[in-house]
Amino acid sequence: MAEKCVLCKNKIEETFLGKIQGTFIKKKTVCSTCQKKFGADLEKQL
Repeated sequence: MAEKCVLCKNKIEETFLGKIQGTFIKKKTVCSTCQKKFGADLEKQL
């Protein structure tokens, strides 16, 4: 299943085990680059 980041709308890559390379925050997917970019203000952006 191809997940997309809710902030930048880019496709989130998956590992070979099917796990996403990002996280779920408030049931929304966020990529690792947006996590690094927004840091502690990430929840405010959602």
